[in-house]
Amino acid sequence: MKKLLLVMLLLNGICFAEGLPDPARQEIAHLFSYLETSGCQFNRNGSWHDAHEAADHLNTKYQYLLGKELISSAEDFVANAATRSSMSGQAYMVKCKDAVPVESAAWFLAELETYRKSRQKIPPKR
Repeated sequence: MKKLLLVMLLLNGICFAEGLPDPARQEIAHLFSYLETSGCQFNRNGSWHDAHEAADHLNTKYQYLLGKELISSAEDFVANAATRSSMSGQAYMVKCKDAVPVESAAWFLAELETYRKSRQKIPPKR
């Protein structure tokens, strides 16, 4: 049920993000999917949340920022929505299994780089 809700929210966000270039929309959708399926925990303002709750929260911020036209790239999404609490200013943290928690910005940007490299290996459609 949670996955269905997230898919619905993402599709709504993608529709709402019509002004974004296709690569940015695809990259941001990938980052949401990566988070959702990561099984990692997400720390926001001192409390740990599961990946589903984190994705829901970040999607709310994403929708707001899209409405304000403050996102035009995946890097904007990370910097403006997925890095820190807009209420407290505290950095978000991600903890996967037994690994040491890392700042969410570094976690998302590392995955974005991996995703972009994987896309370069795929031959273009004809």
